[in-house]
Amino acid sequence: MLELKRKWLSVLGAFVIVASFATNGETAMAKEKYKYVENVAHRGASGYAPEHTITSYQMGEKLHGDYIEIDLQMTKDGQLIAMHDEKLDRTTDGTGLVKDHTLDEIKHLDAGSWFNEAYPQYAKPEYVGLKVPTLEEIFLKFGKNASYYIETKSPNIYPGMEEELLRLINKYNINKKKLLVQSFSADSLKIMHELDPSLKLIQLLSYKGNAVITEDEITKIKEYAIGIGPNHTYLNKEYIQKVVNSGLEVHPYTVNTKERMQQLIDWGVTGMFTNFPDLLNQVKKGK
Repeated sequence: MLELKRKWLSVLGAFVIVASFATNGETAMAKEKYKYVENVAHRGASGYAPEHTITSYQMGEKLHGDYIEIDLQMTKDGQLIAMHDEKLDRTTDGTGLVKDHTLDEIKHLDAGSWFNEAYPQYAKPEYVGLKVPTLEEIFLKFGKNASYYIETKSPNIYPGMEEELLRLINKYNINKKKLLVQSFSADSLKIMHELDPSLKLIQLLSYKGNAVITEDEITKIKEYAIGIGPNHTYLNKEYIQKVVNSGLEVHPYTVNTKERMQQLIDWGVTGMFTNFPDLLNQVKKGK
């Protein structure tokens, strides 16, 4: 009887060890899944501070964003600045097109007060009077080893944008291993690829219905890019798995709820854009 009891305890102990190993294995796998999801602070921590300002970029870093995301426009005198829109109207107290204004004119604009008016729950007195930064100023502020995620916006409006971007990347010795360049324009990305094949490029995609991507599209994108950036709204698990299994990365934009972040991670995305990098950091940590 005693011998039978010992055998039973031995079997039970082995079961507990196996179960514990399986559980720990699953936990380890879950941690690995979250570890490689890039947290892209969209226009900085733009949910909390005026987008595309040094303040917003600093907050993005503080809230555990992995990348400083920069949209580029070009001034009348050929300077690259951080701004999402082609027009000044939405995010400054100026009016008109960026391309019709010199850098000096744009530097006199207030790029922060609009945020306090639009989002009073996050308003701060120090946001009043914030300035539009140039790409050079951003590089100088954050240094060559920061992780940058740069978009060539409306490159058809700004001839030579790609050459100027690469000139500044080289001038400031930006670490290209930690740099991603994205665009909706395949032509712009192909120019970047021809100028410097070592650059890691992301093809932005826009959908107005359920996202569908063909094998032919994937093959063509892989000729110059390492991944895609689709609007998260139209994605499903099958789409994401198809792209990831092809070897391309998937960085959807712009995801601002923890529930959707969790779902996209479960589906297999390799990164995502968010206005609230602290929320994605919490999801990645299981909070």
